[in-house]
Amino acid sequence: MSIDFKLNQNNLSRRKFIGIIFLAFCLLGVLVAMMGLISLLIQVILQGYEWVTPNLIFNYPSRHPEQAGLWAALIGTLYMMGLTALITVPTGVGAAIYLEEYAPKNWITSFIEINTSNLAGVPSIVYGLLGLSIFVYFLKLERSILAGSLTMSLLILPVLILASREAIKAVPRAHREAAFALGGDKWQVVKMAVLPNAFPGILTGVILALSRAIGEAAPMVAITALVYITFIPVTPMDRFTVMPIQIFNWVSRPQDDFRGLAAGGIIVLLILLLSMNSVAVILRNKFQKRSEE
Repeated sequence: MSIDFKLNQNNLSRRKFIGIIFLAFCLLGVLVAMMGLISLLIQVILQGYEWVTPNLIFNYPSRHPEQAGLWAALIGTLYMMGLTALITVPTGVGAAIYLEEYAPKNWITSFIEINTSNLAGVPSIVYGLLGLSIFVYFLKLERSILAGSLTMSLLILPVLILASREAIKAVPRAHREAAFALGGDKWQVVKMAVLPNAFPGILTGVILALSRAIGEAAPMVAITALVYITFIPVTPMDRFTVMPIQIFNWVSRPQDDFRGLAAGGIIVLLILLLSMNSVAVILRNKFQKRSEE
């Protein structure tokens, strides 16, 4: 008996030691990644903070660094992100609701679920070429904001569907049963019991999806490679450019001033991204507190 106890103690000590070693490696990996990210941010801020001026935001692109700006790319980015959100959020959330609450459990549903998970890992340039083939050439949408928004919707739709499904799946089954016991039908249960509780998680998925979309340049290179636009897009069928493409163009220029200008553009893009995420996080926390009350 004592021998078995000692063996169990030795095994427990060995497992604890292995766990500590594994945790140390995980923390080391996170630390290395954070150090790389922090050093990159410091370099960008030091190189670009002098260029963050009203001229950078409100001027159009120019061959002269002191006159160049992001105005056309900034408006194009905001326009494209708004249209992408209008297309993606209802479609993604609706698909997640159908797959979790309505779809029968058969091989077709399993095939859809597997392919949705696989599509979330497809490189973004593949979506750009797909959007170029379908929306630009086949549907004749030309190189417009609508074509770019539809392409970006294809890119982030699998991410949003997966996150929304997990949020819906996390709602306790007791909530559904209580709603059915009160006489609600299927849609009333989903609308009044499931969605309010799953909404914070769905918003998290929206944050992740739109955060990926705002920084993607590869799909937009395929849809629109324009970087010298001196007008603001007005309709969804207008030509456009976005901030990542404009920043990439500045980085590729030989003059050193354009590199500082690109660093300033990165700072503006980060501010836009953090502002968008902050609004979404505030809304998520608000709905989460309401669902817990």
